[in-house]
Amino acid sequence: MNWQHFLDLLHSEMASGAVGNSLTRLVLAAILGGLIGLERELKHRAAGLRTNMFICFGAAMFTLLSERLAGVPSDSARIAAQIIPGIGFIGAGSILHMRGLTTGLTTAATLFVVASVGMAAGGGLYATAIFATGLVLLALFSLGHLEQTFNLKLLIMGYEVTGVNVEEMSNEVNRILEGHHRMMQNMLTGNTGQHIRLRFDVEGCNREQKELLQQLKASRILQGATCLGWVDAE
Repeated sequence: MNWQHFLDLLHSEMASGAVGNSLTRLVLAAILGGLIGLERELKHRAAGLRTNMFICFGAAMFTLLSERLAGVPSDSARIAAQIIPGIGFIGAGSILHMRGLTTGLTTAATLFVVASVGMAAGGGLYATAIFATGLVLLALFSLGHLEQTFNLKLLIMGYEVTGVNVEEMSNEVNRILEGHHRMMQNMLTGNTGQHIRLRFDVEGCNREQKELLQQLKASRILQGATCLGWVDAE
């Protein structure tokens, strides 16, 4: 291998300024993707920090390659155009259907937007990429809280109650839920030797969930009631 020829080509490329420009775009894409991924990581989503960072970085990289390797100007977007179906495939894999629940829709949509941020950074549209990232973070941090505060969305909350008899506990929970026109989902039981634990999920808005927890705690049949958190709060 002619190392001198390789070094001359590298020096020529560095001197042209193209490398510095490309590295700036790639670093920006990694940072912006990492910021969005950090929010996903804090919410314990499957597609977290590294996934979003790599997708944003990869989209920027493919956009750069599409521009640099195109034989003619009309072909400059051919590689980048394949990013969209590729991300659609990854996003579809993040959507799960189990126990009657559909989860991962927000994660899939976030991956789609992260790829577009990477394409913007890779194309040199710095202001657009930064603005889009800020808007996505604002939506992820704020809109979920607004939906819960104003009871705009039905979410599924997990609960655990304790008692001495499974049948009595189940009947008591069903009696309370009847007033809310709700039903238990994904019920599980366990015996600790001292008492019986009953876990279940209930669908409802934030206000209904708070009222339900108060009624479960006030029950004379149930020894205790605990809220386990949202089953799917993307």
